[in-house]
Amino acid sequence: MSLWEYKVITSGKGGFATPALLEKFLNDLGREEWEIIHFRPQPDNALSFTGLARRSTQRDWTLQDAAAAAAKAEADKLRAEFEAKFKAATSTAPAAAEEKAPSYLAEQAGPDDGFRKPVDTSRDDDPDAPEDDEKDDWDKLDKEDELPTFFEALKPHMRRNQRGPGMSVGTDYLAKKWDLAEEDVKGALVECGLQIPGDENAKPVYVEYDGDLFWVNINRRGELWINTREKPRPVFRVVPATKVAAEEPAEKPAAPAAADQPVTAEAVAASPAQEQKPKGKAEQPPMLLPAGPDLLEKIRPHMRRNRRGPGGSGSTSFLARALRTTEANLMTAFAALGLTLPEKPADKPLFAVFGEELWWLNRDQRGGVWINGRDKQAGETVASATEAEPAPVATPVAETAAPPAEVKDEARDTKTANVFSAVRLLLKATKTGALAGETGRLAMELGQAEEAFITTFTGAGLKVPEKAREKPVFVEHAGEIFWFNRNAKGQLWLNAKASKFSEKSGGGEDETDQKPKRSRSRKKSE
Repeated sequence: MSLWEYKVITSGKGGFATPALLEKFLNDLGREEWEIIHFRPQPDNALSFTGLARRSTQRDWTLQDAAAAAAKAEADKLRAEFEAKFKAATSTAPAAAEEKAPSYLAEQAGPDDGFRKPVDTSRDDDPDAPEDDEKDDWDKLDKEDELPTFFEALKPHMRRNQRGPGMSVGTDYLAKKWDLAEEDVKGALVECGLQIPGDENAKPVYVEYDGDLFWVNINRRGELWINTREKPRPVFRVVPATKVAAEEPAEKPAAPAAADQPVTAEAVAASPAQEQKPKGKAEQPPMLLPAGPDLLEKIRPHMRRNRRGPGGSGSTSFLARALRTTEANLMTAFAALGLTLPEKPADKPLFAVFGEELWWLNRDQRGGVWINGRDKQAGETVASATEAEPAPVATPVAETAAPPAEVKDEARDTKTANVFSAVRLLLKATKTGALAGETGRLAMELGQAEEAFITTFTGAGLKVPEKAREKPVFVEHAGEIFWFNRNAKGQLWLNAKASKFSEKSGGGEDETDQKPKRSRSRKKSE
């Protein structure tokens, strides 16, 4: 049957400063054969706890333990006798050795019966009782040399910084945990080299301790916070580079005075030798531009389908690169053919007839010049083509004779066809199966003002609704109907969809607005 002695263990009010001190305390308990039977940590601090420990004061006697204790005692006795004789033979004071030997032997000869000497606690409450000579490491913590440093005592109380990297803790929290006044904590900050800022906008002053950076900041509420993070490691070394002086370019020969003239064979032969190009690029002389309608045949393969109407188009910048010439030479050659730009971007283009084709120049929104061409329709003239082109201001080319009345009607039909055909490709599909486009976007893509765009389509028969739910006016073209509508935000949209009455002619308001009436069955009167 074992006899137990019990001991209350506690970390004190503030807890251990570091986890290492807590581990040392528990290891000392285990070394002294204390068994912890109750351990209760504080919920807000894992380093603070209270508990109860016990250990046996006498072991259970067995024959094996008694034999082992007797053998150990006999061995210790023989070892002590041999050591005493050896010291007596080699010592210069044999009398002193003989006096010390019996007491030493008497102390070591006692058998180890397994009984641990109990601790005398009778004078614990006596303030005048002398202190024991032997003290454990826990009692030495009261000495200043054994206390943790200020920076080490901070780390167990720090939490992750929510406004940046690292960890932080408030001085008011430390004062409560350490049972100190907040002024004492601030004084310790200053003594450790930390600088307290004057306001929240002050730049932090960093100090280094054990590979970590520490600094103090103050928030908008006037609270003082201590922050720490790991010192950044250098990843590169700054080395000054040597500046390389730029080489001066060689002087270029003076450009010829007549730069706007088209390139001809005589001009190429009379021009001075050009600068040598870098190796690997063969020098190519500029291509000679043909004169007359042959120029149009030359640029026709480089043109693409016109996105705003029938025919093809090509930009002068692209054509100049394809023909290995300059835009100035290309524009001069166009002028020789009678193709010129209108005075204002909003003006209608100036058409020129070459065989059965109409050609003209226009400028896009970014200032680029484009050449356009299409087949001339039956009976179409320069004047009728100019009238059919939608633009707010018209600058037609005058003709001596006016077209007949039947030609005017055909031109009006051609104008309507060109208007709807040009805008049909810009409409986008909707969820209802129709096509629609906002008039501001359509006008911008066509290079026109929105008012001019709307005027063009109202002239073709459409009506601009004043309200969102106003009944629209439909116009049929190429098996589809077109109409304007206004949404809840007040935006005007152009719509198109397949016509259900395409077999009917006209497609005006009187025909398309009519809906089939639903017959209702009536009960016969009895």
